[in-house]
Amino acid sequence: MGILEKLDPVLKVLPSIKKSDTPLSLREKLKWTGIVLAVYFMLFSIPAIGTSSAVLSNPSYQLINIIFAAKIGSLITVGIGPIVLASIVLQMLQGAGVFKVDMQDPEQKARMQGVQKLIAIVIAFVEAFVFVATGYVPIALPSLFQLVAIQLAIGAIAVIYLDEIMAKYGLTSGINMFIAGGVAYSLVAGTINIIIPEALCALGVSLSSTLVCTSGGATAIPNAILAFGPLFFAAIVFLVSIYAYDIKVELPLVFSQFRGVGGRLPIPLLYTSVLPVILATSFTLSLTVWFRFIANATGSLASLAKFIAYYTPVTAGAATTLNLAGGILYLISPQFPLPYSAANGGIGGYSTYFNYLATQSSQLYLPWGGLVLVPEWVHIIMYTLFLVGLCVIFGRFWIEMTGQNPKNVASQLQDVGWQIPGFRRDPRIIESVLNKYIPTIAILGSAFVGLLAALATLTGAVGTGVGILLTVGIMYMIYQQLEQEGQLGAVPGIEKVLSS
Repeated sequence: MGILEKLDPVLKVLPSIKKSDTPLSLREKLKWTGIVLAVYFMLFSIPAIGTSSAVLSNPSYQLINIIFAAKIGSLITVGIGPIVLASIVLQMLQGAGVFKVDMQDPEQKARMQGVQKLIAIVIAFVEAFVFVATGYVPIALPSLFQLVAIQLAIGAIAVIYLDEIMAKYGLTSGINMFIAGGVAYSLVAGTINIIIPEALCALGVSLSSTLVCTSGGATAIPNAILAFGPLFFAAIVFLVSIYAYDIKVELPLVFSQFRGVGGRLPIPLLYTSVLPVILATSFTLSLTVWFRFIANATGSLASLAKFIAYYTPVTAGAATTLNLAGGILYLISPQFPLPYSAANGGIGGYSTYFNYLATQSSQLYLPWGGLVLVPEWVHIIMYTLFLVGLCVIFGRFWIEMTGQNPKNVASQLQDVGWQIPGFRRDPRIIESVLNKYIPTIAILGSAFVGLLAALATLTGAVGTGVGILLTVGIMYMIYQQLEQEGQLGAVPGIEKVLSS
């Protein structure tokens, strides 16, 4: 009996969603997608009982919400994190040869999915505890710690089952749809939050007694237009992402058994899609959560802890949390203020934002020399280089783990009878040709999405650059899936919407 088979007694009592006995029409999939999204946004809007209403405004929270399809302080604070982490753990174990699974065998596939769900549920409880224990979710009273953690765990488990329902009855996986839904919500909310205050300020209308328009007269309209910069940069990232998905190298192929039958093997620039930037950003943000455990380290570890991550306490109302203010971790993190106007809760507009980047410094604690100041422009360079480098590493890792490397692709082409014209029908020959393209394109594509995400973060694009990249990728994937299934014409107008 293998390792996974030993978990069968537990998997039998684990609740699961039964798959439909008959193929679902596009209308039925759309209906189930709407129902699941409605439940998801309901959980998204309900704050966990016992959390402090003074959840601190932090730009990194926006990225966490996008990447994990979550909302800090709500019932789905943990989001899709457990699902993603469980999948990565199982793929790494399978890649290391700990166990083998034939995904063509329905029984083994079902067991694999059950094990992934079980691991995700365990991770849900662990991450719920971590989010509360590290202060990412401020609680009103220390005595409410367990209550809040249990609520977050239950919310995460609800997301796990909503993902399963979506995978079996919806258009795509729940992970994809929740991320796209969260980004769409962020885009709409961000657009409204920018347009309404700036329009009122342009008319000289004060928003409140505590937040007033600081400029008027001849400069009001130009300032209002400049405040729309986050929307402009969001549109740029969106258009560049769409264009990037259309860039590809096509290798000619011929069918060895039939003369005159040929085709092309497309190798897109985004060969690894946006997965590298998801993993890289998730990894960086996870570090900012986990290293909070050593923020109050004492003794010999105190100097090392401050060197890695220097936290300062910040109080808002009755809640006190730790804010990453310096250290190596700060220099590689997307910890930048939002370049919005004060009316939108930002630092005061782009002029103030650029001045901040040019003049502000962060603290770096050197165990052998105490605190030193590091200019913010160094933070920009280190963050960008680290994100791009990490994307490249994860991009190479992903093509190996998912079987998209030249060796596996060559074997697949060989099995179905394809060969590259002008070369012998030998998988080693095909592999050598693919080696000239796939690794290089994977590196370039991974670096591209990393750089685009970094630039979008630095410009304060609404929805974040990562979120927009993910949404474009998800829309493109859904379009390809429906096109392959021949369902685009089932609902009038949907083909025009998805292909536009």
